[in-house]
Amino acid sequence: MAELQISPVRTESELMAFITFPWEVYRGDPYWVPPLISERRTFLDPAQNPFFEHARAEYFLARRDGRTVGTIGAFTNDLYNEFQEVNTGFFGFFEVLDDPEAAAALLETAERWAAERGHATILGPAQFSTNDECGLLVDGFADRPRILMTYNPPRYREYLESRGYAKAMDLWAYSLDLNDFQGGKTIPPKLVRVAQKVLDRGKLRVRSVDMKHFDEEIERVKKIYNKSWERNWGFVPMTAPEFDRLGEQMKAFLDPELVVVVEFEGEPVGFGLTLPDLNQPLRTAYPRPGRPEFLTMARLLWNWKVRRRIDWLRVVALGVLPEFRAKGVDALMYLETAKRALPKGYRFAEMSWILENNVMMNRAIRALGGNVYKTYRMYEKPV
Repeated sequence: MAELQISPVRTESELMAFITFPWEVYRGDPYWVPPLISERRTFLDPAQNPFFEHARAEYFLARRDGRTVGTIGAFTNDLYNEFQEVNTGFFGFFEVLDDPEAAAALLETAERWAAERGHATILGPAQFSTNDECGLLVDGFADRPRILMTYNPPRYREYLESRGYAKAMDLWAYSLDLNDFQGGKTIPPKLVRVAQKVLDRGKLRVRSVDMKHFDEEIERVKKIYNKSWERNWGFVPMTAPEFDRLGEQMKAFLDPELVVVVEFEGEPVGFGLTLPDLNQPLRTAYPRPGRPEFLTMARLLWNWKVRRRIDWLRVVALGVLPEFRAKGVDALMYLETAKRALPKGYRFAEMSWILENNVMMNRAIRALGGNVYKTYRMYEKPV
């Protein structure tokens, strides 16, 4: 085997090699969904991603005889460390061919990077935080990932664990057959009663997101989002610029009827963000290096808008202000979202990701008939 070399990304051509390398890893894989190259380029750029207002990152390539055989990123998230009161670095963008030596060298490089910056541990994989795509898939490989969820070969788990990485937290993905809602098979009668009772009181109402006043809606949701999850493991608040960027990205492909807001006497107290699984038409469009992206986008829109090739949804977030929990707000959102989704032809929903220690949320989803069908794992290691 040719000598292995690990080097930091310094040039534009090296950055493009970093971004496009996954096409080599997943060549012929029927489940991997390729990203848009332009989106990855913007996401990794400190000048365009507001994440870097409170973070620093470095990207690395592993090569043999000039051929890229692996990638990894290492980064510091100051806001995460401040909020969680910890001192950890992160790794992500870990992709490697079937090459244990390269895998070990890449992980060692990220560990050294974190140690040199004074961190006590390293956590990941993440791109770049729990507000983005995160976690290593450890079961449920024979299925494509839903929108904004990760995918990786099974061998990555062995690569991490052989270097002493241990589970920090499991993130669960549930699947739910929406037809069961329509047929009344899995809707707990108690849930229906609770939701109806809440509506009968007249102080809570459910509405769709108002696209004509989208910026104002984003401001309302920001407050609920950061308050709802602040006590969760791994949570880091989203800054205003980060939230604005996310809202602008999602605005293009969200269905307003599937983004619900719950108001109490006219003030938002909860929201539910459900997205069509755009990975289905994206996988068919199959963006790849060398193809003009406008052609990929045309194929994506054709399969999405014309052929309606989406039958999965992903419930991305359900947030309720702490003082309104256990008052039926979550029941309202569950039932209203399902009721709106069914006439649109959606058949299945993924509810993800859910922390394994979130007892109340896991209990509620199982009561609806949800089953854990994929597990994503966050790993940690002292450095």
